[in-house]
Amino acid sequence: MTAARKLPFETLAYARQILLAEAEALRTVADRIGADFESTVNHLAACRGRVAVVGVGKSADVGQKLVGTFNSTGTRAYSLDATKAAHGDLGMVAPDDVALLLSHSGESAEIVRLLNPLREFANRVLAITGNAAGTLARFADAAIIYGPVAEACPNRLAPSSSTTVMLALGDALAFTLSERRGFGPEDFARFHPAGSLGRKLAGVEAFMRSGDELRVAPMSESVRSVFAKTHRDGRRTGAIVLVDAEGVLAGLFTDSDLARLFERNDDAAFDRPIADVMTRTPFTIRPTAKVADAVELMKSRKISELPVVDERDRPVGMIDITDLIGLEPPSVPGAPRPALRLLAQPAE
Repeated sequence: MTAARKLPFETLAYARQILLAEAEALRTVADRIGADFESTVNHLAACRGRVAVVGVGKSADVGQKLVGTFNSTGTRAYSLDATKAAHGDLGMVAPDDVALLLSHSGESAEIVRLLNPLREFANRVLAITGNAAGTLARFADAAIIYGPVAEACPNRLAPSSSTTVMLALGDALAFTLSERRGFGPEDFARFHPAGSLGRKLAGVEAFMRSGDELRVAPMSESVRSVFAKTHRDGRRTGAIVLVDAEGVLAGLFTDSDLARLFERNDDAAFDRPIADVMTRTPFTIRPTAKVADAVELMKSRKISELPVVDERDRPVGMIDITDLIGLEPPSVPGAPRPALRLLAQPAE
């Protein structure tokens, strides 16, 4: 190892130099892509099976990320390690699959030796490579050839700009395919049920409290009676949904409403109809609305509970703010705010 660089060394200036070098490589490649990119997209769009992403070394790492992006945006894919493929893992490749091989040089021995077997097992062999004259580019049915790029590594040896370019081209492929297929936010949410973004895009029905967790009472009963009858063990919302004789939502009584009675020392109110002290015509939302819409409504109106009603305004659930902690509506500068459907306005 050579001696350490003598101080002073401008750490931030050097880091910015690396980032700008890789950004410049991306700009250069963006200008280079053309018919080869379109042809590769067409083959992937026509694939009736899955996409086998094949790489070795750093290209295999890039391939792992590309597989994740493909799968989450509507293109079924799996990783195929080039070394393991030569020792039996080729058996996972099906006749309708398309193989997408990643190699900067296009001459990696592990990749080259798989070309003929993949031609036999897969429907198409595609490539992302930097070498137009390489074996991989010449063999593939279609190849995205990004051309020479200067590695940002100070010794111009460690894969850096080239892997950044591969990652970006993989994203370009995945997102172009998803746009062609009309893959929208609802589709994305289906594939991300546990993620924060997936939860925002999920339907209110998946998050609302219902059944034994929903406290419903007639508006004609007294406050004391309602609290006695709507007691629930375990998780419960701090709000009681009040309905009229037909079961239609008439109002909401929350812990805040109860606190106000105590603050006023209005003991007589506990034996009057709860309709006298409830919040009339509260904001509501449909079960088919997005969770992001519920979050935005509760945030903008500064409310903690949001009744969920059906098309006849009958309560079917409750969204409680404690279930949505950590879920903020998407915030993109200049983007329109989520559309809200307010089924009722609060009393003046």
